[in-house]
Amino acid sequence: MHETNGKLDASGMAFQALAWALMEEARAERLLSLTGLTPEGLRSSITERGTQAAILSFLEAYEPDLIACAAVIGVSPALLVQARQELEA
Repeated sequence: MHETNGKLDASGMAFQALAWALMEEARAERLLSLTGLTPEGLRSSITERGTQAAILSFLEAYEPDLIACAAVIGVSPALLVQARQELEA
């Protein structure tokens, strides 16, 4: 699910992380505030690697969110960090 042809599906994890972040209004507002994105900006740039990396970086900035999101989407926190690193490369 998180690998495509043996390669990490970083974008897929970013989309799942975004869905998780948006499930709670306060967390969604914090995501927008800390990333500097607006709802419109997020919608228009979600396919960009930089936006996807920002979503995962948002999780990294608060370890409880990183751990909770990883548990919900079925990956390790380290894999989310690796996905962010790949998106920034």
